[in-house]
Amino acid sequence: MDFYALTIHQLNDLLQKKEVSSVEVTNSVLTRIEQVEDKVGAYITIDREKALVQAAAADKLMGEGGGGALCGIPLALKDLICTKGMRTTCGSKILESFVPPYDATVVEKLKEAGAVIIGKVSMDEFAMGSSNENCAFGVPRNPWNHDYICGGSSGGSAAAVAADECIAAVGSDTGGSIRQPASHCGVVGLKPTYGRISRFGLVAYASSLDQLGPITKDVRDCALMLKVMSGYDPKDSTSVKQEVPDYAGALTEGLRGLKVGIPAEYFEEGLDPEVEKAVRNGIDLMQQAGAEIVDVSLPHTAYGVAAYYIIAPAEASSNLARYDGIRYGFRDMDADDLADLYRKSRSQGFGDEVKRRIMIGTYALSSGYYDAYYKKALQVRTLIVEDFKAAFEKCDVMVSPVTPAPAWRLGEKVDDPLSVYLSDILTISANLAGVPGISVPCGFSGSGLPIGLQMQAAHFEEEKLLRAAFNLEKSLGIVGQRTTAL
Repeated sequence: MDFYALTIHQLNDLLQKKEVSSVEVTNSVLTRIEQVEDKVGAYITIDREKALVQAAAADKLMGEGGGGALCGIPLALKDLICTKGMRTTCGSKILESFVPPYDATVVEKLKEAGAVIIGKVSMDEFAMGSSNENCAFGVPRNPWNHDYICGGSSGGSAAAVAADECIAAVGSDTGGSIRQPASHCGVVGLKPTYGRISRFGLVAYASSLDQLGPITKDVRDCALMLKVMSGYDPKDSTSVKQEVPDYAGALTEGLRGLKVGIPAEYFEEGLDPEVEKAVRNGIDLMQQAGAEIVDVSLPHTAYGVAAYYIIAPAEASSNLARYDGIRYGFRDMDADDLADLYRKSRSQGFGDEVKRRIMIGTYALSSGYYDAYYKKALQVRTLIVEDFKAAFEKCDVMVSPVTPAPAWRLGEKVDDPLSVYLSDILTISANLAGVPGISVPCGFSGSGLPIGLQMQAAHFEEEKLLRAAFNLEKSLGIVGQRTTAL
């Protein structure tokens, strides 16, 4: 049996019955990586030795009658999550050799649950990108067609799950960076409510927008991952003291009584016909399952991209100031003085997209421009939050496309960053508002590329989100379809 191709809940059933060991499952995944990694390029770091030690420990725990849903399950982590003793590069030359002295809170939770950490996967440098082409250590490719992007910035996470190079993965979402690559790679990706999962140990891009979340093969796995990852953390000042529900228990049959909102602004000109057809089919299936379809409006959607690309770079400008070549990270050894050291270390250590966003953010925060740009963007953000509050008074979840079009060819937009920024228009608002969102595979383009359907819910309403996603997944009947390109 190809254990690498199974889901968390399928493997958990086999592990609990002692029909397979975690060491066997982990070896299956490691063998799969050896077979396909040269075509996918999802990983930056693989720690085979530690993974097998963790797997043996998980087997011992389960042999003593312990272990939950994630015990013995091989996972991959986006390479901006701090891991004690394993390098964390953020996809950047400036942190190429950085090994954190501590684990992020989410890593502690996963390890306590008995999960096996296979390694760290590729990402756009410092999570700045939508194609995973801005990585200092190679560009991962879409497992469905290697000539196409896998999405970003959590492209390595989505590609690894889609290629069965891990059973599930953790990504981060600042403006769609979990949902968009999940859509492009035909897997499930969830961005939780801001504050639901601790950000302690997540290397910051934009602190008021960043969120960690699971990328999985189906919705049930997503619920199992979210349960373990969630919870209040005193080490994170933005963490919220909120009870963590039994998300898997919320996956009940049927959608009767659920109100599904269709935001008009997400179906306007520029939406690819194949994407709209697949999403509309998903909406029809939800209606047939008993959901009530209602029209809603998010009138300030058009301003979301502009607001985001002021707020996020401004926060990045502040957060990335710590990479100065002094305390840790890359340092140019030929500098003449302190100013020269700063200039040379940052010029060589950061890639073009990161430099671009640092400069945009620094400009927006500079004297004389703060009120005109940053303050105005924050005011727009407030209007977007109010849009979502009003919409959720009329519905339980909102349904829309994840992206305006399927994945594009590698290199197609490298010289056109603005068009890449605009591709985030359907995901950015959820981050600005802090609401949860999920991408569920809903079909394929004529060229065989996956298409995702996005659902969003009110703050801390992940249970409704997962229930709706679970029932749509069952109605569509495409879960479990894997790429034949590997």
